[in-house]
Amino acid sequence: MNLREVLDRKVIAWSLYDWANSAFALSVLAVLYPLFLGSYWSVGDSGASVTARLAWITAAASAIVSLLAPVFGTIADTGGFRKRFLLILALVGAFTTAMLGFVSEGNWPWALGLYLIASIGFYSSTVFYDSLIIDVTKPRYYSFVSSLGFSLGYLGGAALLALHVWMLTSPSTFGLASSTEAMKFAFISVGVWWAVFLLPLIAFVPEHRSGIAVSSHAIRAAYVELKSTIREVRRYRNVVFFLLAYWFYIGGVFTVIFMAANYGQRLGFTQQDLVKALMITNFVGFPATLLYGFFGHRFGPRRGIYFALAVYVAVSSWAVFMTEVHQFYIMAIIIGCVQGGVQGLSRSLYASLIPPDQPGEFFGFYNMVTKFSHVLGPVLVGLAATFSEDPKFVLLILLPLFIGGALLLRQIPAVALRSDRQGHIEH
Repeated sequence: MNLREVLDRKVIAWSLYDWANSAFALSVLAVLYPLFLGSYWSVGDSGASVTARLAWITAAASAIVSLLAPVFGTIADTGGFRKRFLLILALVGAFTTAMLGFVSEGNWPWALGLYLIASIGFYSSTVFYDSLIIDVTKPRYYSFVSSLGFSLGYLGGAALLALHVWMLTSPSTFGLASSTEAMKFAFISVGVWWAVFLLPLIAFVPEHRSGIAVSSHAIRAAYVELKSTIREVRRYRNVVFFLLAYWFYIGGVFTVIFMAANYGQRLGFTQQDLVKALMITNFVGFPATLLYGFFGHRFGPRRGIYFALAVYVAVSSWAVFMTEVHQFYIMAIIIGCVQGGVQGLSRSLYASLIPPDQPGEFFGFYNMVTKFSHVLGPVLVGLAATFSEDPKFVLLILLPLFIGGALLLRQIPAVALRSDRQGHIEH
């Protein structure tokens, strides 16, 4: 692979949106919001109550995005609208994220509401972002470019989180009175970061026009199109099995991401330790995800996905017995080695399986499946928190998601799993 041929301006600009929105995925979704929800906005409430609130609001955001995804996918396929909608949704997400910095202590309903809107902006914008991959690179480079985006996302998210760690441990250095003020300012900084690094994609990434017209009844047309998409997807057996497998295992991956800080908090680990450990996850994730991209290009993405799922099964089983904070650090490092890789290779594998002339429609469906999987994990967590005060029970319900996903992925014939559309075939 010739990197000079691959890494042009539009690829870098496209990848930088992962850098931009991963600040929300890491600092807000995975770290700051779960911690602040428990220690500040829900002060005095039980740990199980906080876990349930976090789980149900996350499930609600994913369910809403699942319903919107077909509309956005149809719009994306018209051409000429993807960047426009990405811009609007990203700015809405960035603004409401910044507003979290102004929510007062104990006011968890406002915190949940703003988080819901920010999450919808974050997840919905990815429908348009993912579909733009076909406009920035050739099919044989999908694995590498997709993984490049995720790796830059980990690096950018970790860089900003490192600043947040510094702010939390030494607020006076930044002219802040306390770590609480530092936490509030961190939400504002995420919103600004997200908006600023969105600009290269808007300026430099092209988008093709398909010539498909959208009528004034766009919503009705979108769901009619969804029925058509489902019929179309059913024609592609390998796509069906991939989406079923993906629905299971990515639900487990997402649940690990959004529950890690809450889990550590309920075990009694300090806020500083949790933030540092999850920052390490993302610094490890940057080179590890790049390596996954090379691995997927050379050997095919399924092998990389299998390895990641085996790691998740092992770590989830081991974490049930976790008692010391150094074990949480070890878990963070191990997860960092595979978290970005499984997401990047999943996106590239899907891109190689779908028809190339309907990327918006199929990626809209992909994102709908993704969000439905994001409902699955949080709902299971919410039920676990409702019926048990033991936080470790949450981990046990994840194992069937990883194992079931791996078994379903095996149903795709090896000959269909190409690392690109022109060359290598997995054996």
